[in-house]
Order: sequence, then structure tokens, then C-alpha cells
Amino acid sequence: MALSRLCRSPLFGKPFDGGKRMDHGGPQEQQQQHPTDPQQQPYHTQHPAMTRLYEVQREVSSLGPQVCTFGGLQNDREYKRLERELTRLLLEVDKVDTEGRPELQGARKRAAQEVEGLLRYLEENASHPSRRAIEDLSERARQLVDERVVAPQRSGGAAEIGDELVDALQETVLRLTQVKTEGRVPLRKARYRALTRLCAVQDVLEGRTQQQTLPLPLSGDTHEAVHRINQIMVQVSVARGQLVALLMGLSGRDSCAHLSRILTEMQVELDALDVSGNAAIRNYRKQVVEEINGLLKHLDLEGEGDDTRRYDLAQNNSIREIEAVRAHVSHLREGVLRHCAVGDLGFRPKAELQSLLTHLDQVDTAKNPCIREARRRAVVEVQAIITFLDLREALARRQPGPAEPPSHRAVWLVLGSLSDLQAQVLGFDGKRADKSYMILEELLTKQLLALDAVDPQGNETTKVARKQAVKFAQNILNYLDMKTDEWEY
Repeated sequence: MALSRLCRSPLFGKPFDGGKRMDHGGPQEQQQQHPTDPQQQPYHTQHPAMTRLYEVQREVSSLGPQVCTFGGLQNDREYKRLERELTRLLLEVDKVDTEGRPELQGARKRAAQEVEGLLRYLEENASHPSRRAIEDLSERARQLVDERVVAPQRSGGAAEIGDELVDALQETVLRLTQVKTEGRVPLRKARYRALTRLCAVQDVLEGRTQQQTLPLPLSGDTHEAVHRINQIMVQVSVARGQLVALLMGLSGRDSCAHLSRILTEMQVELDALDVSGNAAIRNYRKQVVEEINGLLKHLDLEGEGDDTRRYDLAQNNSIREIEAVRAHVSHLREGVLRHCAVGDLGFRPKAELQSLLTHLDQVDTAKNPCIREARRRAVVEVQAIITFLDLREALARRQPGPAEPPSHRAVWLVLGSLSDLQAQVLGFDGKRADKSYMILEELLTKQLLALDAVDPQGNETTKVARKQAVKFAQNILNYLDMKTDEWEY
């Protein structure tokens, strides 16, 4: 059932027309019905059965948008509420007495189908494999943050914030961006909300890492206000841990509103402190206020994902900019392949490709991991063409001498085969289930095996060349995988 239809919920084929009458037949049938003939008129809303079905329609119209945008799981409170309300409506429809009349029976059937459709849509999204994948990744991040940050602070210890934790969280963010949503609004919202919270935690933890390297707090002997600022800094550190717990769903008692009040009170107290014109203390206070502001900006995430402009990245200006670059890259790629097919190496739009890389580097990602991933993929597409052109040129310039070692010649033979295969990969536009994909993958793997069989015989030049060729082949395989992984915003 179409999403738009579910959200509008036109139970009877047409929305309610103000209570005048319902349209049952086609245009010709309606023309034949005389408005004053009671035997030919359809049932009015005054009929008890129809009145009740219209009441159901109004309730379904209210629940439809909620169902169509719900991005949670089956054990969520909101899911259970929606399921309960829809089940109640289904029972209400079933109770309607149609008196055996076809028109009423048809209306009741359509009403039941609409409610059942919403129930099915609700269940499918809440139990969708992608929704489970989002939750599994979120749970993994929660366990990591709980173990390294939240639990130590609760026990009075210090959080273990290092590169290992930051890298693990970044890996989770990357995997979340790769979860398929099939364009479903609930799944897109769920992924966006998970990413938003995890990126916020990254922000908070990175701020904490920087804080640990600062030569502050100042000594309490400097000024009496410094002692109080030091105390507030300790409270800010505790609040940071509470914020991380809130963002990751690890806090059962605290709330965003409560923590916001605490942080705002700290700001008010800092503003009221008399620093007596001391520049060093004033800067110290300013820094602590900025720390608090950095935490406060992450406390309004409850409504994140509700704004279509945020989770619907197809409407994002940065994505549009990236897509414009990709369209240009596609045009250049077709030109390169067309010229190479006839042996013409004169078409080398390398400068233009380099300018596109510069353009992509300047695209504002707003710290959005999905936009970053979209930009990374566009960069890979440009680099794939550049490396293809470079290898073609190197192969054309190559003039092997009689003293060239056989192992070195073997590496160049593989590179020649890889160049031909890369041309096919650049022009490939299919799926992983396609036979052509499997053939390409097998041929590239064979070239890797051929390189593995090359014995450099202690020749350093051959060792370096083989290593570079292996990396080149792996990059082609990775590019082929990227082209066929059906990634979406």
C-alpha cells in the first residue's frame, strides 16, 4: 500500500465531503440517480453504520501520519500505543452492523483494509532488517560508551577517552551511513536519529579530549573567583558524562530538560562572578562558558529527525552540489572510455578532474556523516579515472630493455591486464547479482593471484612494483564494490 495513501487514509475511495453524501458509483451511474428519489440515493452519514465508519475514518486520518513516520522498534512505548489504537479501531469496524447491505459492507471492508494496512506498515518498519541493523549498531556504541565513559564516572573514576574509543565510534558512524533504508521514511528517520546522537557524543568526547590537554584550571591562589570557576569546571565534567549517558540512552533518571537547567544555572553563576578586570581570569571564565554552550547545543535532540529537510538529504544543498559534480564526472568518464576504446590517449581531462577534487574538498558537510560519505564516494569516482589515465599513460611510455628481469616484466603484464579490466569496471553499471559483475570480480581476483605468484628474486624495484600493482588491483575491486553496494543518503 502506498505511503501517501496510508497517510491520507481515504477509507471510502474519496475523503469526507462535508456530510452531504458518499460517491459509490461511476459518473454515468450518478447521473442516472435523481437527487429527489429516496430509492436511488446512497446512504447518508445519518445512518448509524456510516456515522460510525466516518468516526473511524477521522481517527485513522489522525493516526496515519504518526504510523508513517514512526521509526522505533516493536518494544517501544509509542509502537505499543499505535498498535493498541489501531487494533481497537479494527475491532470497532468489525462491530459495525451493515444490515447485509452491499454499500455498507463495501465501506466497512475498505475501512478494515485501511486499518490493517497501517498495522502492517507499522510492523514491517519496526521489524525491518535495516531497523534491526540500526539498533544493533546503536547498542554496540552504547555498550562501548557505557564501559569507557559512563560507568567509570558513576563509580567516581575517570573516563577512558582515547584514540581507540574515538576510532571505534567513527567506525560505527560509517557503518550506520551504509544501512539501506529503501527510501522508507521511518527507516531514514531512525538512521538519522542514531547518527545524530552518535555524532553528538563524538563532539562531546572530542571536546573532553581537548580539555584534558589545557593548562587549566588556574590556581585558586590567583583570585577568589578562580576557586569557584574551578568548582564549576568539575560540575561541567560531571554534566558532560550525564549528557553522553542521555544521548546514548544510558540514563534512566536524568532528562535533557533537567540537565539544561543545571548548565544554565552554571552560566548565570559564572556571569555574576566578579573577575575585577583580570584578563586571565576573564578568559578562563569565557572558556568555561563556551564549554557549557558546547554541551547545551546537544540538548535539543528530542525532535531531531522530524524535520524532512534534515533526514531527506536529497533536498540538502551540499548533496545537490555533490550530485552535480558526479554528473560532470560521469560525462568525463564516458569521454575517457570512448577515446581509450579507439586508442586515442590525447583526451586527458586531468586538470578538470583535479579541479573537481578541489571543488569536492570545499563542499560543506556540516559534520553530517551521510554527506561526508557521499563526498568521499564522489572523490573515489574522480580518483578512479585519474589513476586509470595515469596507468594508461605509463603503459604507453613503457620501453622495456633487454636486461629487464622476467619478474618485473610479469608485473607489467598484470598491470596491462588490470588497465583493461579497470576500463570495464569504470563502464560497469549493474548489480552484484549480475553475471558481468561476477566475471569482473573473478578476473580481478585472478590478477591478484598472478601477482602473488611473481617471485621478485630479491629485486627491490620488482618488490615495489608488485606491491603497487597489488594495491592498484585491490582499489579496483573496492571501487567495483562501491559502485554496486546500493548505498543511499
